Amino acid sequence: MAVLWLPIASKAEPLVIKDDTGQSVRLEKPAMRIIALYGAYNEIIAAIGLESRLVARTKADTLPPSILAKPSIGTHMRPNVEMVLGQRPDLIVQEGARRQAMMPVNQLRSQGLNVAVFNPSSFEDLFWVIKRLGVLTGEQERAKQLVDSMEGRLETVRKKLQGVAHQPKVFFEVRYPNLLAAGEKSMVGDIISRSGGVNCIQTEKKLVRLGMETLIASKPDYYVVQKGPMNRDPSRPEDRPNFDVLEAVKNHRVLVVDEQEFSRPGPRAVQAVEKLARFLNPGLWKEKEQ
Repeated sequence: MAVLWLPIASKAEPLVIKDDTGQSVRLEKPAMRIIALYGAYNEIIAAIGLESRLVARTKADTLPPSILAKPSIGTHMRPNVEMVLGQRPDLIVQEGARRQAMMPVNQLRSQGLNVAVFNPSSFEDLFWVIKRLGVLTGEQERAKQLVDSMEGRLETVRKKLQGVAHQPKVFFEVRYPNLLAAGEKSMVGDIISRSGGVNCIQTEKKLVRLGMETLIASKPDYYVVQKGPMNRDPSRPEDRPNFDVLEAVKNHRVLVVDEQEFSRPGPRAVQAVEKLARFLNPGLWKEKEQ
């Protein structure tokens, strides 16, 4: 009787990445139950095509729309550890831009949970986040396709802007009153640069508090106001005291944008570049492309 020899199945290699805190995150198999403590990572995971693997959300999360049907486990800064444990996640993703965000990370790690912390402040950083999430989910090819698509759209904008000599100065309002602006070393800073503009707040900080004198001295050609959780109901710049001295306001070069589209390091950041580039250089886009 012939003996059928079957190959012995080799154990799959563990999935290992290093997050932006320098911590190694090691999974024995692809993450199937994921909790993102920051909304941008829900959007990234959904854009990779893994929306069904999201098992919970924070209180403020609304995208993708299906996330609203998931159980809420608290807030980005203060998740309920017991509720998180109850969801049996094999991967938790957190945004590490604020120091307070690390407190729940340490608590969750102490419970034996796998937590990856990212802190992207540019498109290159964002693409690296997407690729690492591709590793942890076992979907490197899908992650690469998402990055390739985003890079392709950015390249289209870059080619449109070739030959444009003037780079207008752009002020990006994060919050008003108690004026807060986006600095150069931020996602918004990269969006402005790739849109053909120059951030008129020249600092390596992500966020900058400043007074009216500094704003006037920065002489913005364009003024962008974000509207969202950090700037819930901003008044029109033209209706504010002293803002009428700004050339951007006098010339009606004011754009109100969605905070989560511009300030979140997620797939929609490419859309933000496209929108701002059209605003700064409308003549470069044909009417049918708008």
